[in-house]
Amino acid sequence: MPSAQLPLVLLSFLLLLPLCVCAQEKKERVERDIAYRSGDVSDYAAERCKLDLLVPAKPGFATIVWFHGGGLTGGNKQIPKQLVGKGYGVAAPNYRLYPKIKAPVYVEDAAAAVAWVVKNIETYGGDSNKVFVSGHSAGGYLTSMVGLDKSYLKKHGVDANQLAGLMPFSGHTITHFTVRKERGIDGKVPVVDHMAPLFHVRKDAPPLILMTGDRDTEMLGRYEENAYLYRMMKVVGHQRTELYEFQGFGHNMVDPGHKVLLDSVRKILKDVSGEKK
Repeated sequence: MPSAQLPLVLLSFLLLLPLCVCAQEKKERVERDIAYRSGDVSDYAAERCKLDLLVPAKPGFATIVWFHGGGLTGGNKQIPKQLVGKGYGVAAPNYRLYPKIKAPVYVEDAAAAVAWVVKNIETYGGDSNKVFVSGHSAGGYLTSMVGLDKSYLKKHGVDANQLAGLMPFSGHTITHFTVRKERGIDGKVPVVDHMAPLFHVRKDAPPLILMTGDRDTEMLGRYEENAYLYRMMKVVGHQRTELYEFQGFGHNMVDPGHKVLLDSVRKILKDVSGEKK
């Protein structure tokens, strides 16, 4: 390269360097192990009551709170790969597990995590009126309990109706089998009481998108449970309950579930945006 061209090449590099730096600064990032409970908490609560937060580059984003499964006895927080790079914030909390604790502590932890997101997401650039809650299996159960039984979020000064939507994946709608186990009740004996999402059907709940695997391959009537919740929400006059059954998929129906989740989030946000105009 002729020496006369070197200054020009160097100048071009220097001009492009700020653009490269800005591009790097605008990438989404993950904040890990954020405590969502504060004050005088037990060692076990301090260990488990943490969340990871995926923060998009563009402010004003909607956020999906994602609860892991594991039967309320196991599992760990994880940001689903299907939700990465979509422009949404994702909060993935851990919560305390049986047998170290019993009901309703895991639901209380879930509510504390959701309340933390509602109260703090604007600090990270998100919109507190665009918080969705979702999760698989036990996480789906926690999603429905926190969103339908308003008492849990009310303790944190949050109205459950502020949530933008509830999207449980193959969650119990009757009382969870681990709650029944704590009481000495067999897992095949159905119970509907205050620890069941079905007990809390109401007309004014946020949009509810129910998803399960194929009824013939799902766990212990999980499709039928969700179909009953769907019907009862319609009976009480709820206008935005939907039910999806993924043919050919069993309990692990997360891949098609995430597609419906993302489509539903986009649709709800579009509808809300249209209502404000």
